[in-house]
Amino acid sequence: MPTTKRPRKGSLQFWPRKRANKFLPRVNWDAIDSESIKNLKGFICYKAGMSSVQVKDNSDDSMTKGKTIAVPVTVLECPPMKIFSVRFYKDGKVMKDVLNENLDKELKRRVKIPKKSKGDIDGVKDYDDVRVIVYSIVKKTGVKKRPDMIEVGLKGSVEDKIKFIKENLGKEISINDVFEKNHLADLRGLTKGKGFQGPVKRFGITLKVSKSEKGRRRPGSIGPWHPARVTFRVPMAGQTGFQTRSVYNNKIIDIGEGKFKNIKNYGDIKTNYVVVCGSVQGPAKRQLILSHALRETKKQLKKNYELI
Repeated sequence: MPTTKRPRKGSLQFWPRKRANKFLPRVNWDAIDSESIKNLKGFICYKAGMSSVQVKDNSDDSMTKGKTIAVPVTVLECPPMKIFSVRFYKDGKVMKDVLNENLDKELKRRVKIPKKSKGDIDGVKDYDDVRVIVYSIVKKTGVKKRPDMIEVGLKGSVEDKIKFIKENLGKEISINDVFEKNHLADLRGLTKGKGFQGPVKRFGITLKVSKSEKGRRRPGSIGPWHPARVTFRVPMAGQTGFQTRSVYNNKIIDIGEGKFKNIKNYGDIKTNYVVVCGSVQGPAKRQLILSHALRETKKQLKKNYELI
């Protein structure tokens, strides 16, 4: 009888499996270019929790068209954001940062503000791209006090970007100014941290038979005698979770304000919220980047749900 073989466990696309350095990951904003984008290409949000809602399916060619169905959803709280600074690029490299002079006094207590970045936007010359560094006014949510800060890309020509920045310097930017219902959105952030785990939980390898020697929850062999070394492909114990992941093409079912109360492990939603279809990585109160869809799929675009 031949030896039974099977593919190795664990994707090497996610490697190394170690704790992430920061909560909000870096995003390639140049790659995101959808027709539904108004101005900003992304927004900072906080995961409140999951629920199931009843919706009327208005999707074309759907087996449940016109019927009421239950859909699993994730509720995200989206407090307003403000522009922290303007970043100018030349040939793909950062040329200059210009700090917003009208920053909140509370922000200066929570975040280190550089002194060399002051200047005038109109005084900067010879650049080919502009982005903004924004921060969330997270104190309004009651989740925490220290704001989260990321760089966000803008849509349009350089002149349109500068015009948008001048109009919104010192003003609060709402989620309603960036996203609409039935849009597709991507979510980037960290998964739930699970600490040091064995290879069965970490890679999903099969338990050995009950009479195996030297333990069941381990690989049968970690490598040959020659070459006498253990390669990085061998499923071993180590850090599990708290790693950057992306969830693509989430359907936005609803956008509103102050509707959800007493959410488990979160509390009340005091600011604007977004309801997206499906599950999202991370525990409650985890900060995430809600961005416009990188590559929209026809299957998700066809979905048309009316919240009941």
